[in-house]
Amino acid sequence: MKKTIFVLALAVLFSCGKEKDLTVKVNIKGLKKGTVYLKKVQDSTVITLDSIVVKGEAPITFKSDLETPEMYFLQLNKNTSDDETISFFANKGVTEINTSVKNFGLDAKIKGSKEQKALEEYLLVMSRFNNRNLNLIKEEFDAKVAKDTAKIIANAKAYNSLIKSKYLYTVNFAIANKDNEIAPYLAISEISDAQTKWLDTINKVLTPKVKASKYGKELEALIAERKKNN
Repeated sequence: MKKTIFVLALAVLFSCGKEKDLTVKVNIKGLKKGTVYLKKVQDSTVITLDSIVVKGEAPITFKSDLETPEMYFLQLNKNTSDDETISFFANKGVTEINTSVKNFGLDAKIKGSKEQKALEEYLLVMSRFNNRNLNLIKEEFDAKVAKDTAKIIANAKAYNSLIKSKYLYTVNFAIANKDNEIAPYLAISEISDAQTKWLDTINKVLTPKVKASKYGKELEALIAERKKNN
């Protein structure tokens, strides 16, 4: 009995003293009052890992367990009807987020994982695709107003070409980052409706470490389900 109690005591001490894998340091300029939440997706549901009530502008620190790199979300509730969110790719170690209460999402500067750096590189190129898409929407509207059939047809072709280019860029970016968890993440979050052969191409080049990650397993499961139903 004494031996059992001793073992249990050691287990409790070990769990209490275990250092968390992830530290998120947050500085929100101008925030005087509100609640900041650290969240992530688990089993298709967004869950809250921790929350801090802020009273006065000061740095905030969150700590969390983390098995493999994955997307986390920082949400700000300013005690108004609007909640704002910053998404970031977390990995073990320290992630620093600096932003402002006025432009919580737009002003966010994130310093942390190599996955986050790769994500920002990808999103920069995607912003150019999205700007082109907005231009096409305007051109389509103008063409319909002018009843310019030739322009409408040309616009539709340009839109289809743009979508294909976005998908191909995502596939090539994922392959180029086969040793980074960003690869399977982009496959399941950005092009999950792409042809199975494209997803399979990404999956086959992933390193063993990335294959064993959260998103690596999800990509494997997605492909298996696709092949099963075909």
